[in-house]
Amino acid sequence: MPDEHPPGPDNDAAPPIDYISVQESPEFIELKRRFRRFVFPVSVAFFVWFITYVLLAAYAHDFMATPVFGNVNLGIILGLGQFVTTFAITMIYVRFANKRLDPLSVDIRADLEERAGNAAQGGDR
Repeated sequence: MPDEHPPGPDNDAAPPIDYISVQESPEFIELKRRFRRFVFPVSVAFFVWFITYVLLAAYAHDFMATPVFGNVNLGIILGLGQFVTTFAITMIYVRFANKRLDPLSVDIRADLEERAGNAAQGGDR
């Protein structure tokens, strides 16, 4: 049976890092949990808001045509609200990621880089 990793310039390093164990680590599981607890509810809320707007635009013409001021009606205000909501969600997510996700992902990355350095030196962690 041939060697799975024949000697050569690309295969002189120690065995690769076990990424499955990293994926199953408590730190990575916590990172995924934090991400999902933010993204799923916000995505559902925005989707409901968007579909509501589309349905109102399609079926509630009189409601959407309600004048607010001058030639600006409720439909225009709600349509612009879609853009405002998108930018607000983006800013909130960036703040959330900087505070709650990035510190944990930096720790995981540092651990992986340390493992890679140890593997390159032939050491075990």
